[in-house]
Amino acid sequence: MGLLTFSLNITLDGCIDHQEGIADDETHAFFSRLMDEAGAMLWGRVTYEMMESYWPAVARGEVEATQAMRDWAIGLEVKPKYVVSSVRTAFPWNNSHHIGGDLRTSVQKLKEATPAGVLLGSGMLATELDRLDLIDEYKFLVHPRIAGHGPTLYRRGLANTRRLELISSTPLRNGAVVMHYRRACG
Repeated sequence: MGLLTFSLNITLDGCIDHQEGIADDETHAFFSRLMDEAGAMLWGRVTYEMMESYWPAVARGEVEATQAMRDWAIGLEVKPKYVVSSVRTAFPWNNSHHIGGDLRTSVQKLKEATPAGVLLGSGMLATELDRLDLIDEYKFLVHPRIAGHGPTLYRRGLANTRRLELISSTPLRNGAVVMHYRRACG
């Protein structure tokens, strides 16, 4: 069974607005490596729609982009993408699949069917999956910024504090730090 890894850009004050992070080649290369290592992507509908509105055009060369951005976009085209939604069932972007029904059961089946692991990249969905104890690892890219606004990570709260074990911390040249944690046992 593959691990479910939650990865996201986050500022020092917890803001997860995608426009607040450093969007340079180093950042895109980091997320491309994560995506390449995973067997599938998992998003909520809102994140999917945001990604779908931009990245396919980058992959087709219709939008000016750096090579690192284009590599990320091309990788997304072929990567299986699973979308949790109770509102929408059709997802036309290449290799996109709907996940409906019982969230715990559906995501557990996805993890079991994806030995290389699943990369989760949606903040609101992460809260729900963490409440269900389904997230195994966290790989946050912490940006050296204080946004002073939301949205923030876990703003709807969790029932219990999550104890995590630090696996690694890796500074990037741009000042961001990759923080890799695993859920602590016991």
